Amino acid sequence: MTEPARFNEADGMAALGICESMLLALTELKIISDQDARDLLTDVATTHGEAATTALAPEKHRAVVEIVQRILAGKNGVRH
Repeated sequence: MTEPARFNEADGMAALGICESMLLALTELKIISDQDARDLLTDVATTHGEAATTALAPEKHRAVVEIVQRILAGKNGVRH
């Protein structure tokens, strides 16, 4: 039996892995600067941090902030 929650988790992890790889490729190819990538990630964290203050499910937004902060700290966002 396939559980929808597990499939949704896989979707999110796949999207995170793809986006993380794309950011790395874009910076390595000098299409965007490291600072541009950091600014993008900071914007994501800020947006979700603000959304957590009014959301009905703030834990999801807080989880996004935590993952993005891990990436900004130089850790892999997919593996915990």
